[in-house]
Amino acid sequence: MRAIWKGAISFGLVSIGIKLYSATEEKNIHFHQVHREDGGRIAYERICSVDGAEIAFDDIAKGYDLGGGEMVILTDEDFAHLPLPTSHAIDVLGFAPAEQIDPILYAKAYYLEPDGAATKPYLLLRDALTSSERVAIVKVALRQREQLGALRVRDGVIVLNTMLWPDEVRAAEFTFLNDAEKLRPAERAMATSLVDSMVIDFRPDDYADNYREALQAVIDAKVSGKKVVAPKGRATKPTPSRKAPAAKRTRPTKRAS
Repeated sequence: MRAIWKGAISFGLVSIGIKLYSATEEKNIHFHQVHREDGGRIAYERICSVDGAEIAFDDIAKGYDLGGGEMVILTDEDFAHLPLPTSHAIDVLGFAPAEQIDPILYAKAYYLEPDGAATKPYLLLRDALTSSERVAIVKVALRQREQLGALRVRDGVIVLNTMLWPDEVRAAEFTFLNDAEKLRPAERAMATSLVDSMVIDFRPDDYADNYREALQAVIDAKVSGKKVVAPKGRATKPTPSRKAPAAKRTRPTKRAS
């Protein structure tokens, strides 16, 4: 694995140098949009919906849609003055019982490795978290955003789980929640009995992504059967018409993932 961030866990007078690694990776099979006839990749131009001109990357800014066709344009200077910490520090705010954290708050997971001479304090913190059965509640600035997080121990390694802010979790407001009093005691007992009859020990390795495996088998079969379309050459990029009125231009659709 390659470290994507270096910094320190900081609490009180203690600072523990760490390297941060992505702990998970998606195994989805990704496709490109191509021309069915020759396999050529489909290119999308950056076209302004107002004047129909192709826009260079340097001329692209961030805009906040106010609705009704109004747009607020933000510059690099606007972002430069925001209160985002620039230091690579994982600031520990306190330690809390793990069961107090609703799993819905967890976002992405990262492994933390001690950096250089920080191994001993790292191991001491790891063992303290394990024996106390607590997690460290932290704040950290990653990917140009300040995030709430939790430090916990998994397989002997401290893991940073970034977390959603409370206002990023939608309230579960559904009308069926008012129907709970309509359930009879016998119905509740039957449902509990069914759950008890299907108790298992969860072992993640017992499960597999059957769809992805079947899709990969289809791809492998096409490769071995030589049913692969190879583009013959690179087509010349067409020059967009600058004279066409904006109303007649079709805005590029978003690329499928």
